[in-house]
Amino acid sequence: MQGIFGSDSILYIILIGFIAGLVARALKPGKDAMGWIMTIVLGIVGALAATFIGRAIGWYGPDEAAGFIAAVIGAIVLLVLWGMFSGRKRR
Repeated sequence: MQGIFGSDSILYIILIGFIAGLVARALKPGKDAMGWIMTIVLGIVGALAATFIGRAIGWYGPDEAAGFIAAVIGAIVLLVLWGMFSGRKRR
């Protein structure tokens, strides 16, 4: 292990996920009421989605992960999709 905030540390992953989730929630307009745990999950899943899509397109190699900006973009996409599918029912 490289240290408490090394790239293979779970604390590092949680911290970066939290920051990416906060930035995504700040950049996307509208109200996104969620707690800090869901913000962390949003950032982590956004990074995973960005890595998966980037590898499928050919932007990243097999051992590369998405960067911070791609994680934020992935989290914003997830927020938009969440808003589309969990939106209020129209009458």
